[in-house]
This record gives sequence, structure tokens and C-alpha cells, in this order.
Amino acid sequence: MFSHVMVGAADMDEAKRFYDAVFGAMGGQPGIVDGNGRLVYMHNDGLFLVTTPINGEGACHANGGTIGFSMADPAQADAWHAAGVAAGGTTCEDPPGVRESAYGPMYLAYLRDPTGNKLCALHRM
Repeated sequence: MFSHVMVGAADMDEAKRFYDAVFGAMGGQPGIVDGNGRLVYMHNDGLFLVTTPINGEGACHANGGTIGFSMADPAQADAWHAAGVAAGGTTCEDPPGVRESAYGPMYLAYLRDPTGNKLCALHRM
């Protein structure tokens, strides 16, 4: 359904440190910088981009928006979360752990990137 996801960043160097860390914890490669200065991450047939806003205004996060990343297991979600916190992200929501839902139990870990974009690591139990 989706071709890619792109988020804005206030500081591209800070964003690269953060996203290199969280994608590295998932087994991904460091981001590449394209000809327009955007960070590009390709992993498991997905494309994730980070950019400064094209309109020149400040980057901001989507209130209520969350971007979820599939994890192989709870250990990978924990490594993702720890890497993100160590690279300048902040934990949010409840601590990483199993949550019951109408879709069955899921292991979830939430972070905000340095700009405030909300991210989730998800492993379906």
C-alpha cells in the first residue's frame, strides 16, 4: 500500500545519528544522503526518508501520528529502543513490553526522535 514514509527533521546530523542507530538495531544499513540532502534508509523492502521541510519552515511532529516498524522479536524491539535512547531519542508511552489488544498480544516499544516524531517497534506475539 505504501511506497515510502518521510518525516521532517530540525537537525539532519542529529537525525542521522538517531536513525542510523535505530535502523542498525533492526539490522539495517546507515542512511545515505541523496542529491537533495535527504536521508534515505532502505530495509526489508521499505523506504524511509528524513528531510528538512521543503517550504523552509521548522520541522514538527504529527500530533497523534505514529510510524511503526516491524520487529523480529521482543529482543530486537528492546535493542531498537535502547539504541534510540542512546542516540538522542526519548522514550514515550509505557515502557517496552507486551500489551493486549483486539488483534492479540503485541510487544511494543515507543520513542520520539530528536524532532519529536513518534515511532513504535512492534512484534506480534
